[in-house]
Amino acid sequence: KHGGCARGRQDKQSEGRRVVFMGDDTWEGLFPKKFFRSYFFPSFNVKDLHTVDDGILQHLYPTVDSGEWDVLIAHFLGVDHLRWGGVASWSLVDHLGNDTLLLVAGDHGMTETGDHGGDSEKEVNAALFVYSKTPLFGTSPPEEPEAVPQVNLVPTVALLLGVPIPYSNIGEVMAELFSGDGDAVSAALQQLSVYHINAKQVDRFLHSYSLVAQDLPAEQLQHLQELFSGAMEEHTQLLAQVQGETLVPPALESRLGSLISRFQLYLREARAVCTQSWARFHPLRMVGGCTLIAASCLLCYVASELAASSGSFYRSCLLYPLLWGLVVAVLLGLAHAFTQEGLDLLLVLSWAAAASQLGFFWHWWGQYPKRRLRACLRLAFPMGILLFRCGAMFSDSFVVAEARVAPFLLASLVMLLVGKLHWDGRLTVPEGPKQQLLGFSSYRREIWYLLCLVAMLLVCVRLSGFFHQCREEIPQCRPSLFLSPLASLRNTRAKNLFYLLCVALLAGLVYAVRSWLRHYGNLNSSDPLVLFVRWCFPLVVLCIACYWAVASSADDSLGKLQELVQVAVVAFPWAVYGLASVGLLLLLCNPMTVFAKDTRESAGSIVTPYLGVPSSEVDFLHVIPQIYKRMQESQKSRLERGSCKATVAAYGLGSVYSAALVIALTLLGFLLMLLHSERLSLAFLLLFLEAFVLLHIHTRAKGLPFSVPWYAVISWLLAASQFFYSTGHQPIFPAIHWNAAFVGFHLDHSTNLLPAVLVGANTFASHILFAVGCPLLLLWPFVCEMPSSQKKKPKKEPQEELQEVEEHMMEMRLRESPEKFSTALLQLGLKYLFVLGTQLLACVCAAMILRRHLMVWKVFAPKFLFESLGFMVSSICLLLGISLVMRVDCAVSTWFSQLQLR
Repeated sequence: KHGGCARGRQDKQSEGRRVVFMGDDTWEGLFPKKFFRSYFFPSFNVKDLHTVDDGILQHLYPTVDSGEWDVLIAHFLGVDHLRWGGVASWSLVDHLGNDTLLLVAGDHGMTETGDHGGDSEKEVNAALFVYSKTPLFGTSPPEEPEAVPQVNLVPTVALLLGVPIPYSNIGEVMAELFSGDGDAVSAALQQLSVYHINAKQVDRFLHSYSLVAQDLPAEQLQHLQELFSGAMEEHTQLLAQVQGETLVPPALESRLGSLISRFQLYLREARAVCTQSWARFHPLRMVGGCTLIAASCLLCYVASELAASSGSFYRSCLLYPLLWGLVVAVLLGLAHAFTQEGLDLLLVLSWAAAASQLGFFWHWWGQYPKRRLRACLRLAFPMGILLFRCGAMFSDSFVVAEARVAPFLLASLVMLLVGKLHWDGRLTVPEGPKQQLLGFSSYRREIWYLLCLVAMLLVCVRLSGFFHQCREEIPQCRPSLFLSPLASLRNTRAKNLFYLLCVALLAGLVYAVRSWLRHYGNLNSSDPLVLFVRWCFPLVVLCIACYWAVASSADDSLGKLQELVQVAVVAFPWAVYGLASVGLLLLLCNPMTVFAKDTRESAGSIVTPYLGVPSSEVDFLHVIPQIYKRMQESQKSRLERGSCKATVAAYGLGSVYSAALVIALTLLGFLLMLLHSERLSLAFLLLFLEAFVLLHIHTRAKGLPFSVPWYAVISWLLAASQFFYSTGHQPIFPAIHWNAAFVGFHLDHSTNLLPAVLVGANTFASHILFAVGCPLLLLWPFVCEMPSSQKKKPKKEPQEELQEVEEHMMEMRLRESPEKFSTALLQLGLKYLFVLGTQLLACVCAAMILRRHLMVWKVFAPKFLFESLGFMVSSICLLLGISLVMRVDCAVSTWFSQLQLR
C-alpha cells in the first residue's frame, strides 16, 4: 500500500540479473536473500516521513552511477505516509544511460483526504510514468493518458528485461513500448512478435488451470480457444508471406494491424473471463448470509431465555419452525425437479433456514409479548461484553495482534466480575452496629480464596504468552522456542532436561486427575472404566514418553537401530490412539464410576476396641458389662429396622457427571498433546490449570443454581481463543502444523481424510477441549457443594442431622428436577452457540464490508476461514459434550432401576 518507483536496464547478454533493492523492509520478508544488494529501512511507523526516503536518496545516485545492477527497485514511503506530495525523479534523468528504462508508479491512488484501501475511482487508479532517453514511441504519445491495467506491467517489464513472462500472468503487453525507432511496418512486426509470445503464455496458463480448477465457464473457454487458434493460424500464414518480401505490400500492412487487434481481443477477453470468475462478489448473497447468521444468533439468545417456559415452548417455538423449514426445502426441491434446473443445495438450505427462523420469531413474537422486550433489553449485556472482541475483527492491526487481545479481554472480564461482586455486596458480610459506627465493612473469608484464584488466572494468562507463533506482519517478533521439537536442539543436556520436564508434567496431570477422582469416590469400583483409569492412564503416559524419546533422537541413531526407531515412531502413536479409543468406547458403553455398598450391617461393632492386656480384675469387670450392653443395643437396632429397607452407600455418585467429562477431557488431552511438539505439553498443562481456575471462580460467583451466567460462557470462550494462540497457532496458512498429519505414519496416506482430521485436531485443540468441557460450567458448582456439617454448628437431633446431610447431594440435585436439568443444558448450549455465532458474524461482516481492502486476502479472509472452521469444530464438540452428559444421565437412571430391583 505504498508508492514507489522501479528502474530496469535491458541487458539480454547476461544470464543472471543483478537486482538491487532499497526502501521498505517489507520486501525482506517477502523475498528473503533474493537481492544482489539491498538497503532495507524500517517502515512500521507511519508518522516517520523521512527515514526510508532519505535512506533511498543516500544510496540511489551512487548505485545508478556505479552500473553494478540490472534491475534497481526503490520503494519510497514518504508520499504514502504524508498522504500527499510526490517523488522527485527528474533529477535522476541525468544519471540514466541510453539503454535504461525508468518507471515511476504507485500501486494505488488516494482520495482528497489522503485515504486509500477502498474501491472509489481515485483510490483504485494510480499514475504510471515511463521514460527513456532512447525513443520508445513510434509516433507522438496521445494527448490524453491511456488507462492501463496494473497486470499489464508484468509481461511488459518481463519482455523488456528479456526474461520469460511469469506463468500465471493474464496481463497484456504495452505495445507502445515495443514500437522502436524504425518505420511503421517494423514497429508492427515487433509488436506482433511480443503479442504472439504473450498470447501463447496466457493460453498455456488457461489450459493448465482449467485442468485443475472448474471455476472458469466451459463455453467461454471454448470461445477463447477458438479466438487463439484463429489468430495463431493467421499468424503462421502472415509470417510465411512476409519473410520473402523486401517491401511489405499495403494489403499485408492492414493484415498486420488486423492480426494485432485479434491478439489484443483474445488477451482482453481472457483477462475479463478470469477477472469475472476470480474477483466475483455477490453482495445480495453476502447480505443474505450475514442476515441468516445474525438471525441465528438472535434465535439462540431468545431460545436460551425462553427455554424455561412451559412445554408448549418446544412445540411452538422449536418443533413447528423446524417443520416449516423442512416443508420449504421439499417445495424448493420439487420446483427444481419439475423445472429441470440444476439444484443449488446451498440456496435451498438457506431458504429452509430462513423459513425456520421466520417461523420461530413469528411464534415468539405472538405468544410471548411480555418477555420479548425484556429479552431484547437483556441482550445488551452480553453484546456489551463482546463489543471489544467483535469490534477488533474490523481492524487488521487488531486481528494481527489478537494473540494479545484475547488474554487481555479475559483478564479484564474476570477483574470486572470481582468488581461487580463487590458492588453487589456479595463479598461482604451484613454490617452490624459496630461496623456502621466505624464506617467500614468486613469481608467474607471466601474473598481471599477468590483473590487467590484471580491471581492464579493472571499468572496462567501471562505464562501462556511464552508459547506464541509470529506473523510476518510483525517483523520484530520472534517465535517461541517451545514450538520447535526436541529433535531440533543440539545441546544434549538441554534436550534431556526439557524431556524430563515434559514427562514429569504429563505424569503430574495423570496424578492430579486420579487424585480428583479418588477424592470424590470415583475410583472405588471395579468397573472396566475405573480399571482403565487406574492402569491405562499411566500406560498412555508411558507410550507418549517413549514416542517423545525416540522422535527426539531419531536423527542420532544409526544402522539397525535406525530401523528399530522408525518402527517405534509409528508403533507408540498407534498405541496411544488405540488406548484412547478403548477408553472413549468404555466411557460411552458404561460411563458409571460409582461404587455401591450395602450398609445393613453397618451398626456399631459388638467387640470393644483392644486397649491392651487387662492388668487387674477391675478391668475384666468393666469389659464384660460393656460387651453385654453392645449386644443389647445391636439386638434392639435390628428389631427396629426389621421392616425397613436396606440402605446403600454410593461412592462417587455426587460427581458422576463431572467424572465422565474429566476422563474424556484427559483422553482427548493425551491425543492432542501427541499431535503437538513435546514442549507444548507445558501449554496444555496451563490450559487445564486455567480451566480449573475459571471453574472455581465461576463457582464462587455463581447466582442461580440451574443457570450458567453469560460472563462464565464468554470467559470460557475467550480462554479457548487465548489457547488457540498459546498452542503455537495463528489464523494464517503458513502457521498450520502440517507435521501433525504424519504422527504415527511414514509419510504415506491413502486418503486425505485422515491427515485432514489430524491437522484439524492439532489446529483447533483448544476449541475441542473447551467445547467438550463446556457442561462443566453447569456441573462444577454442584460438585463443589460443601457440606455444612464441616462448619461448627450446634448439636442437632439425629433426624435433623440426616436431613441436613441429604441436602448436600452434589450432582444428584440435578436429578431432583429432570426438566430443570435438561433446560439448563439447553440454555448452556444455546448461550455457547450465541457467543460463537456473534464472533463468526463479526468476521463475516468484516470480510464482506472490507472485501476491497488491501489486506482482505492477507488478514480478513484467512481470519474468516479459521473462525468458520473453529465454529464448526466447537459446535460439533459442544454437541458431543452435552451428549456425553445425557449418556451418563441415562446410565444413572438404569443404575437406580437396578438398585431398586436389588
